Amino acid sequence: MSAGLVGVTAPAASAATPLRVQILMFDGVEEQDFVAPVEVLGLAGKLTGGAVVTSLVSAGRPGPVKCTYDTVVEVPRTWSPCDILVVPGGGYTDRNGPGVHRLNADQGFLRRLTASRALPVGICTGTMVLSAAGLTKGRNATTHNGAKADLAAQGAKVIDARVVDDGDLITGGGITAGLEVSLWLVERFLGAKAARRTEVVLEYERRGTVWRA
Repeated sequence: MSAGLVGVTAPAASAATPLRVQILMFDGVEEQDFVAPVEVLGLAGKLTGGAVVTSLVSAGRPGPVKCTYDTVVEVPRTWSPCDILVVPGGGYTDRNGPGVHRLNADQGFLRRLTASRALPVGICTGTMVLSAAGLTKGRNATTHNGAKADLAAQGAKVIDARVVDDGDLITGGGITAGLEVSLWLVERFLGAKAARRTEVVLEYERRGTVWRA
């Protein structure tokens, strides 16, 4: 059952109505970009008795994905309707290799992303995939420092913050900012107490700013 994201201003998720989060996997994905939400949201799910359910999904067919540093991950399912779709980055500096540029060249995928009703969350250069789908044009957003000029050139209002929450669009800075993005998702949809409990178990203190529209 969907937690219901439209117009959310207070925690909405619970064990009875869990937040369904899918993390998009693709060849060339940066390990830290997807591991942070897997760890943070997975832990938050356990600590809240199942108020968030997280799964890895592929842009195409299920199967093995080879990450930036040659880690191979078996992705069990294809992207399907969910509440939140997290798009990690990876491979941005190699336009001809595996990574986000191949996703950006897949027009069918981009059309599906544009039409999705899930809350899009970009981590690092995953924001550039959202940009390619037209989701950041005229919107407040951030990405890895090495891609901010490109993001601005594509029409986004680039904010220098660790996390940018523009309502129905959330984006994060480079690589390790996925920790902050994920903890912010916990706070926004499960509440500050759940986010604090997750931080304590992780032994991690959030860095930087959460910029909110």
